[in-house]
Amino acid sequence: MTMAWKHALVTGGSSGIGRAIALSLAGAGVAVTICGRRESELAKVADKADNIHAIVADVTDEDSVRALYAQAEAARGPFDIVVANAGIASSAPAHRTTLEDWNRIVNVNLTGAFLTVRPALAGMAERGRGRIVFIASVAGLRGSAYVAPYVASKHGVVGLTRSLAAELLKTGVTVNAICPGYVETEMLEQSIRRVMDKTGRSEEEARRGFAEINPNHRLIKPEEVAAAAMWLVSDAAISVTGQAIPISGGG
Repeated sequence: MTMAWKHALVTGGSSGIGRAIALSLAGAGVAVTICGRRESELAKVADKADNIHAIVADVTDEDSVRALYAQAEAARGPFDIVVANAGIASSAPAHRTTLEDWNRIVNVNLTGAFLTVRPALAGMAERGRGRIVFIASVAGLRGSAYVAPYVASKHGVVGLTRSLAAELLKTGVTVNAICPGYVETEMLEQSIRRVMDKTGRSEEEARRGFAEINPNHRLIKPEEVAAAAMWLVSDAAISVTGQAIPISGGG
């Protein structure tokens, strides 16, 4: 797949879904700026393609995002595609969730998503073209126990998607969210270790438990999510906007 788009931003691009999307876009000939907070991990991804460029940035910091845009767009032109992928998760009963934990998760997953895309909106609308893709979660479409801040933040991302899509409906800019189930990523590995520590289950048992939550009883690969993102930013999806698309193995 080749594309007319010239420059894309992928946050959380050092691992998992973000890495898979960055590599897919780069393979289609798009210049890709990836960002995150781990410089060494970003560099490993950038080394995989000449057209992937790494910048350390914190999506929860407005000044950091502003500096990211200034540096990347000065070098490679305005962003045609913005993929807001950076996210974190943790688990605890709601009555044991501290305000600090709540704010930390909402700041990254929801506020960070807003700060990521906001600088691109006016320019995309003026140019009459652009693609915004949020990586949300099936947790943005339904409730799940013990992850209240995560569920609330991802519901917020889906709402943000629909609101921006309505604002930009006649501009040629599309805004969509992808809502994966459990994906084989570093974040899932952290969840598996937490289950092992708390329950005494083996790694295989913990992994199988997460896989069985997906309706098809298998873990999703990051490349499957990347394939959906590639379709959403392609010309084939010009009439798709305001959608929250599950990549969850069924129902």
